Amino acid sequence: PMTETITTIEEWRRVARRLRREGRSLGFVPTMGALHRGHAALLERSKAENDVTVASVFVNPAQFDDAGDLDAYPRTLEEDRALLANLRVDHLFAPDRGAIYPDDYRFRVTERELSTVMEGAHRPGHFDGVLTVVLRLLGIIRPTRAYFGEKDYQQYLLVRDLAAAFFLETEIVPCPTVREPDGLALSSRNVRLSAEARALGGRFARRLAGPGPAAQVQRDLEAMGVDVQYVEERFGRRFAAVVIGGVRLIDNVAID
Repeated sequence: PMTETITTIEEWRRVARRLRREGRSLGFVPTMGALHRGHAALLERSKAENDVTVASVFVNPAQFDDAGDLDAYPRTLEEDRALLANLRVDHLFAPDRGAIYPDDYRFRVTERELSTVMEGAHRPGHFDGVLTVVLRLLGIIRPTRAYFGEKDYQQYLLVRDLAAAFFLETEIVPCPTVREPDGLALSSRNVRLSAEARALGGRFARRLAGPGPAAQVQRDLEAMGVDVQYVEERFGRRFAAVVIGGVRLIDNVAID
């Protein structure tokens, strides 16, 4: 069966009401499109754990602190649709900006602690945009479970705590990072890396997962020619953001 594309909230609500009447569980994978194997892993997990799966594709303008980054973000809806059909995902929710922000982002969610460090410190307003769009999407979709990749672990923790703070019934499920054979975490941004930068990306990922304290990891990365924004250890994990060949990459690994 083809993946059914839904673009309006009203149309989705009709589907959701039917699913609730039938007592079917609903898994949700929110994305900004440019889907890859990392997204596919989230969708397969959702399909394994729920009766019905819906993915959303919405490039969220509120979470970009740099207008150029928003313009450069890949938009590949036809390819995304093909990947979803291939995985036999039941529904694609692909709203326009007006559907998600009828208030033009007048109401927004602000978190005051975890969102101020690491990614929050380097991308002002980013997590307000993420949490606001996630709250809106969860309010529209009303899934049983929603799936988030651990590559964005700081985002996962914030979304988990958001769901608890606003008494949402959705279970927030973290999924392990999917990596290339050389260790580089899959990301929609990787397609922008030159061959040389791509090779350095693999070395970055391997060093991040290697031994030694954060300061040593940072020095080693800088010695390789990587532009390091931060390497920090929190929550039993080591986090990093770097710029390689003009492309900003983030990653994190569990540490003992």
